[in-house]
Amino acid sequence: MQEKSLAAYQKFLEAKRHSVQEFGITPTWIPDTMFPHQGHVSELSILRGRFANFLDTGLGKTFIELVIAVNYMRHTNKPVLIMCPLAVAFQFLKDAEKFGIDDIEYSKNGKYTKKIVVCNYERIHYFEPSDFDTVILDESSILKNAEGKTREAVTAFMKKVKYRFLNTATPAPNDFIELGTSSEALGYMGYMDMLSKFFKNTEGNTISPQNIGTKWRLKGHAERAFFDWVASWSISVRRPSDIGYDDSRYILPELVQNIHWVENKKPLIINGQHQLFNIVAKTNREILAERRATVEDRCIKAVELAASHETSVYWVNLDDEADIIERSDKGAVQIKGPMSIDQKEEILLAFLDGGIKHLITKPRITAFGLNWQHCNHTTVFPSFSYEQLYQLIRRFLRFGQEKPVIADLIFSDGQKRVMDALIAKMKKTDQLFETIKNATNGYKATTREFDKPVTLPSFLK
Repeated sequence: MQEKSLAAYQKFLEAKRHSVQEFGITPTWIPDTMFPHQGHVSELSILRGRFANFLDTGLGKTFIELVIAVNYMRHTNKPVLIMCPLAVAFQFLKDAEKFGIDDIEYSKNGKYTKKIVVCNYERIHYFEPSDFDTVILDESSILKNAEGKTREAVTAFMKKVKYRFLNTATPAPNDFIELGTSSEALGYMGYMDMLSKFFKNTEGNTISPQNIGTKWRLKGHAERAFFDWVASWSISVRRPSDIGYDDSRYILPELVQNIHWVENKKPLIINGQHQLFNIVAKTNREILAERRATVEDRCIKAVELAASHETSVYWVNLDDEADIIERSDKGAVQIKGPMSIDQKEEILLAFLDGGIKHLITKPRITAFGLNWQHCNHTTVFPSFSYEQLYQLIRRFLRFGQEKPVIADLIFSDGQKRVMDALIAKMKKTDQLFETIKNATNGYKATTREFDKPVTLPSFLK
């Protein structure tokens, strides 16, 4: 009886784990055309089997993902699914053709005939996990939205697939949850378990700009253990020299960030009280009020700045901002949330091909994955999200860009705390990256044998 109880209990424990197996295969194809750092990351990922590549924009994540897909397609003899953001699927097809990979297609409805299948995150419901042994996420930062339906659907999908790969730029400085959701999607520690083990909860703080929006802080005594844990399932690379390779091919053009201040001529109304004079907005409610009070003037400034550039992108946050700019710039085309995926892709492809010169869009729609080296000017209405600002600028400032990139950042005079927060987060990003890079790139896998006898709970004895 006790033996049966022990077997049942062990089976229960096994079921609670994402996996009890070793993963990874021996690479059979690393193309000679890969740059050395790309071959290094590809080989490491293939050997691990469940792995996250935090590679900065322009380092060749698409090529690396395609090589991983080919190796696992050949090993499993089953199709490989690559999930990516809106309009990025076309880039995969283009790059695959460049590298001589022809067994690939873009599926919009869950139907396919090729062994490498590319789809948008929004179309994941068309596919069945049982049809795949391998899934690869491009721009996997989508997983950081811990409450998002898409994150839940993608994570649930991945948990049913043996080989799992995540690819994105360096994680956000204040968003450790992204690391937890990435780990969970790979089949390792869940993000809630991660938070309870390594972090303590705090309230959001709008007085210290570097802490705005931060609810979880890393425990001081757990810092080393945390980054060692991250190193066990990921690698971080901002430039090839981070892992010992030459940077000469990745020297980017200059980034010119201009700050423009727009005066708020209408004092804020806070809690129903009219202010006698303008003040610096502190709370989120005040910042939203400030943004709406200056919408017309900020949009006029953006149109003025874009007028001297043949090709430009307006990044907005509000529908009102997009509508005002579209009315003011007759050559601009707006991507709207209610549009179908096909309509959005059609506009994005027209912008890429030069049919549209000025594009109006929101960071949550198009800030990830797209290559816009043909454009070198953008206007931005920044929010508190440094990662968002970083990603949208990197649509232009990336490998292959031949001109200096000009980013005109437009603030109202009451949004000083937004700028302060972005500057502080930029510094934290650099610090976080250096810490993760040093931990992950020096990581050596170790195992510990568990040789103690299993003790049954009292209710099974």
